Amino acid sequence: MDPTQILPQFGNVAFTLAAFVVALSVIVAIHEYGHYIVGRWSGIKAEVFSLGFGPVLISRRDRHGTLWQIAALPFGGYVKFMGDANPASVGQAAGTDPSQLRHTMLGAPLWARAATVAAGPIFNFVLSMLIFTAVILTQGRPADPLTVERMLPLPPGYVNELRAGDEILAIGGAELPGEGGLGRVAEGYPAEPVLDYRIRRDGREMLLRGPYPQPPIIGAVSPRSAAAAAGLRAGDVITTLDGREVFAFAQLIETVTASDGRPLDLTIWRDGASRDLTLTPRRVDLPREGGGFETRWLLGISSGLFFEAATETPGLGTALADAGGQVWRIITSSISGLGAMITGAISSCNLSGPVGIAQTSGAMAEQGAASFIWFVAVLSTAVGLLNLFPIPVLDGGHLVFFGYEAITGRQPSDKALRVLMALGLSLILTMTVFAVLNDLFLCP
Repeated sequence: MDPTQILPQFGNVAFTLAAFVVALSVIVAIHEYGHYIVGRWSGIKAEVFSLGFGPVLISRRDRHGTLWQIAALPFGGYVKFMGDANPASVGQAAGTDPSQLRHTMLGAPLWARAATVAAGPIFNFVLSMLIFTAVILTQGRPADPLTVERMLPLPPGYVNELRAGDEILAIGGAELPGEGGLGRVAEGYPAEPVLDYRIRRDGREMLLRGPYPQPPIIGAVSPRSAAAAAGLRAGDVITTLDGREVFAFAQLIETVTASDGRPLDLTIWRDGASRDLTLTPRRVDLPREGGGFETRWLLGISSGLFFEAATETPGLGTALADAGGQVWRIITSSISGLGAMITGAISSCNLSGPVGIAQTSGAMAEQGAASFIWFVAVLSTAVGLLNLFPIPVLDGGHLVFFGYEAITGRQPSDKALRVLMALGLSLILTMTVFAVLNDLFLCP
């Protein structure tokens, strides 16, 4: 076997692993820093702040006495507070100075311990909010009226008389919707390959001809999808699907939905050349707007307009509200999805493990910095939510113990804590193994 044949594969694996490590390290660092800084503010002293596990590569002790270190295995991290018997803050270390008890996790007031533990997930949500807000402010919102910024390449045969700077007022005789108009720009218009566009150019209104607003042009490719496996890219234009010519993205949806998962032949146009492919749609469980899930066959592509729209920067309040809405949607859809998997309403293949997350990290990094940063924000929300689950070992389990203490006036016994922690760790390990099996064998 020629060793050079495996170099591209090795390079792709290395890139995927690097992207995963970067994403996870950022999220873990923010999560653990939340524990650390709120603990310090609450009078709980941290002895060690570690990014990673295993042999220590770099370390430095700060003026507060905390040892900051980077360890060899970059798949997590921890903060070890004064008096902790272990990094999980379970049990009191032998020989703890009674005079320093207030500065330990177990000796601090209940409010200080609860705030310190809750700070980790909260900092994850804050990170997501900040990233989403920054992206929204950077990318902006479509200008009103909808204005052409730049035309995208289209195959020969498409009729398009529009040009950059045109303000689109109506399509096919129908006025554009107002709020959210860009997202619904193809709804309610005649399904024709050529439509009339009423536009404003240099202050004058005129009637021009153009293609269907959302032609079969690929706006984005979902990681780990049939389209991604086939090498489709944003900007590709699908010219034929299942033996017929297509001019609207809605035709793709109709054909793929009716395929029932059988292989579909398609022709794409890219950089002036055509290429024939065969793709097999994959079953995906998607959340409905009103709640619940629906199972659909998908190629893993989203639609795009035949032009890039000019944008305007929204106000900070609007951006924060949109960012908060995005975080909330991730939380609610994750909880709903987990419940649906437990009840068997949707496939357990919707559960991704470390391998699947790593693959997605690499795929998003390949799509560019903006996509990767957005993915970090999504993953940060998911990590924050996971840590709030009421499972011993996780932050949510510690908060349950604190709730018990608040109600009964006493902490759970060391024996009970150790048994519950062992059960919680077993549950986490079981779920992790199942998720890895999903990634590698059950749902590749």
